[in-house]
Order: sequence, then C-alpha cells, then structure tokens
Amino acid sequence: MLPDYLSAEGERRCRRLLAGATARLRARPAAAAVLVPLCSVRGVPALLYTLRSSRLVGRHKGDVSFPGGKCDPTDQDVVHTALRETREELGLTVPEEHVWGVLQPVHDRQKATVVPVLAGVGPLDPQSLRPNPKEVDQVFALPLAHLLQEQNQGYTHFCHHGHFSYTLPVFLHGPHRVWGLTAVITEFTLQLLAPGAYQPCLATSKRLTG
Repeated sequence: MLPDYLSAEGERRCRRLLAGATARLRARPAAAAVLVPLCSVRGVPALLYTLRSSRLVGRHKGDVSFPGGKCDPTDQDVVHTALRETREELGLTVPEEHVWGVLQPVHDRQKATVVPVLAGVGPLDPQSLRPNPKEVDQVFALPLAHLLQEQNQGYTHFCHHGHFSYTLPVFLHGPHRVWGLTAVITEFTLQLLAPGAYQPCLATSKRLTG
C-alpha cells in the first residue's frame, strides 16, 4: 500500500523541504517555468502531463511536457509564469496558495533555465479539461504508483560526436513516453514525494540538472 502523497501531512512535509529553494529561486530570472500538477484521478495520486501540439514550430513539438512556457516580463515571478501558462494552455486555474514550492531548476541544451513549480490541483478528470488546441494535442495523467514501478523506468544515454555525453531518465509504458527534461523533473518530484521508494538516475548530467 503506497502512502497517501496527497495527505495534509505529506503536503506539509514537501512544503517544508521546498521552502528554502522557493524563497531563493522564485524571484530569480529564468527563461521559462512549468507547473508540475499533482492531482487525484478517481482517488489515485497522479501527475498531469500534456502532449505538445504537433503543429507548433520548434524542436519540442509533439513532446510530452508539463504545462508551462517562457517567462513574460509582466509575470511577477516564475510561480506566476507557471500558473499563467497552465491557465492559457489547459484552461485550468490553480490558486497560488495551492503551490507547494519550487523544485530544482533544469537547463536545456541552450543553457536556458527552466524552473519547475509543484502544485496540488486536487481531484481531476483529465478528459474534462479543454486544452488550447494551438498548444496542446492531449492531456493525460500517470499515477504515482505507475511511475514508481521499476519496470516502467529506464534510462536514455546520449552521445556527442561519437562519445558518451550524459544519461537521462525515461518513464515507459504509459500513453506516451516521458523523456528529456520532463523526465528529469518527474524524477525530482518522485524523489521529493517518495523518499526511499525511488532510485534516481545518478548519471543525470549536472549540465542539465545543476
């Protein structure tokens, strides 16, 4: 029986662990921010993901991601960026008080800083959401129990000019493969929510996660 990750006690523990990083990072300049929505689907704790529109321009079209995007000069901080982008992409309004805190930033290949913001969005039916079709093709949830099972975890090894460069986690056997920075952020989330129950990808590049 898995612990109740959505319990008030679990939320307090996570908020306490994230408090220092949140105070330090939320107002620091960043290129982009994403929301990591912790939800309950038919009573089962899960993470909510999006499938980016295949009609988008750029290398990330058609990828699995968390809702989010570039920081706007009018955004107060990265938390507001994540909440605004979630509202624009999914039509899902998340009150600021539902934000648990800021996770460790990640960096894309262009060294741009992406800040993940963890929030509890409560009971949710992903099929009831009306995502912006210009940005999102599909919304789906993966139960935490699924993500924590070893048979659904893997690693992708990347090479550069024929030499080993870095390793990233990947999560398998869901509706879509979760990989890249979204998998790294998923890993951070599992480490926070389920200490001891998840073995992180120790080879994950500091260049990407530091």
